[in-house]
Amino acid sequence: MPQFMIPGYKRLAVIAAGVVGAIAIGVAVMSWLVNREAVREAIAAQIRNATGLELTMGERAAVSVFPTGAVSFHDVRLNGDDGERPALVIEELTARLGLLPLMFRRYEIADLTLTRPRFQIIRRDGGATNWDGIVATLARAFQPGHGRQAVVSEIRISDGTLRYADDARATSETLTGIDLSLAWPSISRSFAATGQMRWRNMPVDASLTFGDLNAAIAGKPTSVKARLSNPSFKFAFDGVTAARPRLALEGTLSADAPSLREVLRWSGHEPPGNAGFRRFALKARTNVANGIAALSDVNLELDGNVAEGALNYVMDERQSLQGTLAADRLDLSPYLGALQLLSAGTRDWNRQPFDLRLLGGIDLDLRLSAARATLGATKLGRMALATNLRDGTLTMSVGEAQMLGGMLKGSFALTRTEAAADARAQFRFSDINLEPAANELFGFPRMAGRGDVNLTLQATGNSIYGLTQTLDGTISLQGRDGALNGLNIEQLLRRLERRPLSGTGDFRGGRTPFDRLVVDMIVAKGVASTRDVRIEGPTVRLVCQGTAQVPARELDLKGVASLIGGSDTAQGFELPFVVQGPWDDPIVLPDPESLIRRSPASAPLLDSVRDRNTREAVRSAIERLTGAPQPAQPAAPDAPAPEKPAPDQPPAAN
Repeated sequence: MPQFMIPGYKRLAVIAAGVVGAIAIGVAVMSWLVNREAVREAIAAQIRNATGLELTMGERAAVSVFPTGAVSFHDVRLNGDDGERPALVIEELTARLGLLPLMFRRYEIADLTLTRPRFQIIRRDGGATNWDGIVATLARAFQPGHGRQAVVSEIRISDGTLRYADDARATSETLTGIDLSLAWPSISRSFAATGQMRWRNMPVDASLTFGDLNAAIAGKPTSVKARLSNPSFKFAFDGVTAARPRLALEGTLSADAPSLREVLRWSGHEPPGNAGFRRFALKARTNVANGIAALSDVNLELDGNVAEGALNYVMDERQSLQGTLAADRLDLSPYLGALQLLSAGTRDWNRQPFDLRLLGGIDLDLRLSAARATLGATKLGRMALATNLRDGTLTMSVGEAQMLGGMLKGSFALTRTEAAADARAQFRFSDINLEPAANELFGFPRMAGRGDVNLTLQATGNSIYGLTQTLDGTISLQGRDGALNGLNIEQLLRRLERRPLSGTGDFRGGRTPFDRLVVDMIVAKGVASTRDVRIEGPTVRLVCQGTAQVPARELDLKGVASLIGGSDTAQGFELPFVVQGPWDDPIVLPDPESLIRRSPASAPLLDSVRDRNTREAVRSAIERLTGAPQPAQPAAPDAPAPEKPAPDQPPAAN
């Protein structure tokens, strides 16, 4: 077919193929004619001119022109302010050459690849680093009018390592497997880096964008966007940054994680307990300056709880978190597992050791308020709580809390020691519902009414059970208009008043109303001793004394119950009794000797057996009736010998 009959697009294809072929032939010819040493020197000069940095390159270098123009340098080093520890060591630095300039014998860098680079950033006392001089050199090189000519469109980092060491704090952080692509349309303005790395053995996708690279290197304000993501967490920041005179950030911070517990473990902070710290989300306006990250307009979600407020994170030698948060509803149950009083499904004290790891590391000063709150089975209304953690001591102060139908105020402190924990508590419950209070505070579900409770206690131990063994302090209760459930003392007293020996081995059941209840006890080494225990009701008065073993949760009390207005109007009816056994289900028994004395038929018998001669006669009669042998009795010195009955005469009947 004649050439003029070839379609237009085919003619173009033929022309393009010819051009490519010519270029390939030209490059192949050049590969034999190029001065490799000149190429090596030209590329090194371009890198120096573009950055202002003096790179120390090893003797080995490879120059390739065909099929791809490239220059590779080995063992490249960049010294920082610390001459003993280089700031950057690159196993292989490869500069790919632009193809078109190469045709005209100009050696221009198209992109750079850093293979297995090792970055080392060392922060010394005062905040200076070994990179300060390098950054200052880059800032001068990137200033307008510097004469910088080389333009690199992309830098790739392959299998890199970054080590950050803080000599002042004796801490370090290492990132491995860094694969990043650093690109900018114009090196004097925007900059973007995207890729992956391994951080504490976890793969992380990362991206960083500066609106103005020159300003960022010079430490001047410029826009910044940062992203870190992983199946375990996501982090994002959009705002403005400046590095001089100190690092400053201002913008919007957001973070979320399906399990904050796993993120804390990944970051090297073991979370306390075994529950809570799951779903987490945070969004806030952030201002970072002078080592303080101030978060305003905070919206925080944790384990279904949502709170708003402000937080300050101080990043000095000892990190601390301060702030104020308010919520409509809070469920604090997941965070109180270690302080659960009773073991699940049992009546025993919780013996699970305290997890005191939270009492180290970070300081905390947090104020929390809520319209409603839940602690296990306890429901709280309006509450204000202040939490302070410093030097291994956790203090929780309740300014006010609507609890158990009344009001709670007080404080609780827990201090970590070498082998255990010191605990101190001081609480006042005002006008509370006694029935749930007695059950939840003391495990005694047999009390109803309203009242006030004051607790001042201290102990040392590594568990709740351990604390009960060393418990010291005071407990007082003032109750009113209530009742003791499971005890109908009035009914029993009236029955025993009429028939003292009517029989009842246990008088549990029913209820005993009272107008006033007083409990005043002192606790020493886990034993609570009564100072004043009284119940005053419309028909019954009761007084107790004795002890309660706190570790064993057992009672050993004696008392007197008085029936007011009984048939004996002169003295009333009084009955001594004992209370023994576990305090959530004790056995209450009347004194048997008292009942016998109250019986008209049995009292003379009780008196008679107190006389020795009568007691021996009664025993002798009982043994004759039962056929039991009688031991020989010594005769009285002056008593005549008993007369023997005649052989044919039966013995006298007894």
